[in-house]
Amino acid sequence: MSIDVLIVDDEADIRDLISDILKDEGFNAKSAANSTQVFKILQDKPPAAIILDIWLQGSELDGLGILEIVKKRYPLMPVIIISGHGTIETAVNAIKMGAYDYLEKPFNHDKLLILLKRACEVSKLKRENIDLKSKVINKTELVGDCILTAKMKFDIDKIASSTSRVLIQGGIGSGKKLAARLIHKKSKRANRPFVIFNPLCMSSEKIYQELFGSLEKLENSMIRPSVIEVAHTGTLYIEEIGELPLSVQAKLLTFLQDQVYCKAGEKPVKLDVRIIAATSKNMQEEINKGNFIEDLYNRINVSFLKIPSLYERKEDIPKLVKYFVKQLAKFSGLKEREFSDETIAALQAYDWSGNIRQLRNMIEWTLIMNPLYSNNNGVIRPNMIPPEILVNDSNIAKYNDIDVMLLPLREAREVFERQYLASQMNRFSNNISKTSSFIGMERSALHRKLKLLGLYTLNNKFNDEDNDENISA
Repeated sequence: MSIDVLIVDDEADIRDLISDILKDEGFNAKSAANSTQVFKILQDKPPAAIILDIWLQGSELDGLGILEIVKKRYPLMPVIIISGHGTIETAVNAIKMGAYDYLEKPFNHDKLLILLKRACEVSKLKRENIDLKSKVINKTELVGDCILTAKMKFDIDKIASSTSRVLIQGGIGSGKKLAARLIHKKSKRANRPFVIFNPLCMSSEKIYQELFGSLEKLENSMIRPSVIEVAHTGTLYIEEIGELPLSVQAKLLTFLQDQVYCKAGEKPVKLDVRIIAATSKNMQEEINKGNFIEDLYNRINVSFLKIPSLYERKEDIPKLVKYFVKQLAKFSGLKEREFSDETIAALQAYDWSGNIRQLRNMIEWTLIMNPLYSNNNGVIRPNMIPPEILVNDSNIAKYNDIDVMLLPLREAREVFERQYLASQMNRFSNNISKTSSFIGMERSALHRKLKLLGLYTLNNKFNDEDNDENISA
């Protein structure tokens, strides 16, 4: 397959000359005389490389201005600068801005071809390296196989295959950003930009400027591109969209209606951006309070993805622990360790208000605070994890103030059984089959014991024929 190369020069003779040279070598040459033509070609189909003249008469932007924007939108695209009036300073500036190399006119045709082929090869290797890292090192993976996690994976695959906008709702640290990355990675835009915008801790003015641009200039007098511009042809992920001021919401709504973008002092341009938004808030409540525009909500909430809390998918905790231990050992230099079954049980009984992020931080803290100094402490025991993990189980806490030494054996045993079974039921999400299997008790016997100890609520509804029936303990 031939490689597309864009030739940018204000002189038609030079464009034709370079085009003929490239075609003889099997390249597919395209030409542009000014910045307007350049960005139109880039919008239609970005080439593999650009040969770019610095001085462009009759162009809104010169070569360096085009280079600035190209390297922001397409950082891996090689750009070879050519000029007949260049200086050493100009060449140095071009290289600093990301140009692959610099040639003075008149240049040797063979040298141009060697540079171009080398630039394309380097770009190809960089892309392959990034792909390899994403598959092996920085693996984007949704860990777990419980029912809720399996459904989430299925929903992500369905949403990724579409082109619709997405709203992701979930608690802080539950994995909303990971879900957004997976949707992008599995979509047809996987090789396009994935731009993250987080409005938290920004003023209203700063949020507006970052999303829609401002007149602030870079060192070379170029206007800073907005995140919407940078995300062109790709995906824009907006974290905590409920934090956007109403004025910004109105501007975003206008953009979503036709995806026409207009920066102050510039002509309107059509952009192709897929929006994935996330929130930890109840958006319907925000609409009722007047904090969020309902029409914007309806335009974003085309595909909805609910991220369950870690507490709802506690069956995934053993696999998550192993995954994070391996990741921390690989990237942080910490020793890989095994968490004992008792420790895993304690983790499954914990509330995890901070979800996956809190679990990962806890694992890192545990590995740091319990360095491996002998084979005797190779396994992480319950006393090695943060103490608040062990005392935060509300089912256990109810009985902690009872002094069993003052009770007869029968009553003390009942206190222990109530505490033990409440914890185990909590650990297995009130699943009768899994709890009875773990503790070594027949299901019918466990049913009777739970009733005897008063651990059934009045609203329990369960099916004895269902192997995975749940109750509320």
